[in-house]
Amino acid sequence: MNALTREWIEKVEADYRVAVRESRVTDQPSYDAVCFHAQQCAEKYAKAFLQERNIVFERTHNMIYLYSLCATIDPEFERCRDDFELLDDYSVDIRYPGDFATTDEALAVIHFLNRIREFVRGKLGLLKT
Repeated sequence: MNALTREWIEKVEADYRVAVRESRVTDQPSYDAVCFHAQQCAEKYAKAFLQERNIVFERTHNMIYLYSLCATIDPEFERCRDDFELLDDYSVDIRYPGDFATTDEALAVIHFLNRIREFVRGKLGLLKT
């Protein structure tokens, strides 16, 4: 694995820890933070996958764009399409007034994230955690 991919993985796993930790908080949880960090984790996993394959990608939070690039390289990404599409909703809007995540959304987002995480980690040859 190349050095830049490793850096992406370090950042990804930091977002993963934040999302999972916050999803377990019982006193004043921030479900917005769960959803945002879950989206960031999935986004960065896509970028790590692309980086490892030396594919140039735009600096973006657009999950559909990133999914499309990944699926072009590896058609097996098709099984994650719905997860990428769902997580796309949490890249920007969730950080602004007027949009709040619910408990159910946060739990669903963690579920979708875990599927993407397991899938891409496998593609990168990383051990299950």
